[in-house]
Amino acid sequence: MNTALTFPAIEIPEELIRRFDSLGPRYTSYPTADRFNAEFTADSYIQYLQERSRAAQKPLSLYIHIPFCASLCYYCACNKVITKDHGRSAKYLEYLEKELKLVVAHLHSREVLSQLHLGGGTPTFLSHDEMRHLMAMLRRHFDFSEDAEISIEIDPRTVSRETLQVLAELGFNRTSLGVQDFDTEVQRAIHRMQPFEMVEQTVADSRASGFQSINFDLIYGLPKQNLESFSRTLDQVIALSPDRIALYNYAHLPTRFKPQRRIAEADLPSAEQRLQIFLMSLRRLLAEGYVYIGLDHFARPDDSLAKATLDASLHRNFQGYTTRSDCDLIGLGLSSIGKIGASYVQNTKTLDEYYGALDKGVLPVEKGFHLSQDDILRRQIIMHLMCSSKVDFSAIEAQYGISFIRYFSAELAKIQQYAEEGLIELSDKSISILAKGRLFVRAVGMAFDHYLSRQTTANYSKLI
Repeated sequence: MNTALTFPAIEIPEELIRRFDSLGPRYTSYPTADRFNAEFTADSYIQYLQERSRAAQKPLSLYIHIPFCASLCYYCACNKVITKDHGRSAKYLEYLEKELKLVVAHLHSREVLSQLHLGGGTPTFLSHDEMRHLMAMLRRHFDFSEDAEISIEIDPRTVSRETLQVLAELGFNRTSLGVQDFDTEVQRAIHRMQPFEMVEQTVADSRASGFQSINFDLIYGLPKQNLESFSRTLDQVIALSPDRIALYNYAHLPTRFKPQRRIAEADLPSAEQRLQIFLMSLRRLLAEGYVYIGLDHFARPDDSLAKATLDASLHRNFQGYTTRSDCDLIGLGLSSIGKIGASYVQNTKTLDEYYGALDKGVLPVEKGFHLSQDDILRRQIIMHLMCSSKVDFSAIEAQYGISFIRYFSAELAKIQQYAEEGLIELSDKSISILAKGRLFVRAVGMAFDHYLSRQTTANYSKLI
């Protein structure tokens, strides 16, 4: 542990949580994905790719969605295809290459990737040869920076020591393990049986293979879960000492996500129980030396994510918090989301649509968003709040040619209540999120969201 690093303490004001907790976006983007529209087409996407190739280039990140899973987890809200037919992934890789070639045709030659993330679904559904083929494909079209983060989501039930060694040989240096909960009753209720010993072995094999960072995804609010059972899960998590932890609040939306209909609502913990589980988890992880990055992310003090909170390099994108500054992001594969310049783009959500578009030689774009100058300004403010906890008015004014106090007079009035409760520091020069206000950063960001007053189909999650 790097003892030279110092991080602010965090207080846990339960009464304020009950008063200010509400529903709201997670701000992996602004505007949020529920605002994307079909007026943004494949031609729109091409225009932004070409603009990137002509402009001074930002760093480039790449996300690839592998949708296949061998079994169904009842809680899952991801875009996935449940199949035991591993032959389907070979066809999918062919179409990924078709999409990649269409994209790079509009980019500057030999772009450099600073980040690559494989998500799903289950990326390790791919065979070892298919994974080698995928990485060879990417290296034909891109270079990787020397310090590139190359990460992959891992299902411990479907990965072996040999698989992890292959991934390491291919350049992967970070793994993210879907753990959720170690309690067998909870695992049975969500149809994901995954013994502690299995995860323990995967962690040991990951470290032996040389992975730089291991993340655990945990979920609170699952069926059969309670304060005592999740405390035992945390005992086991702490024993394995992952470098990062993402502690997600389960959103039960059975009308939107069909697999969740298999979960008995009577088995779900109450709102008060969920709050107590979160607060207990927060206290325990802080006591164990984890740094609270924000929202639902924690990291060891010597992890690059924790260090990024100190040097203002922390950023946020569709995969959550990241150590890299604002990158353009190319998304490949089913339902993937990208961000190029002043735009967002999202691919089609079914394999038939995805394959059909590419068979016609057309990028498989379903929708996206053209950002206005006001959108870009508000995005910068919200991201500053989410990542660096401070907005300096003079810097914004110099960049955008506005008077911050006049332009955002209504928004500043909205967040005055948080200043009065000691959650933020508000002056005529800046907004700063204070230590005990970090739990409420989404609420502060919502004050600057121009779209919240407009109707949406989104079902937002609780802030805490």
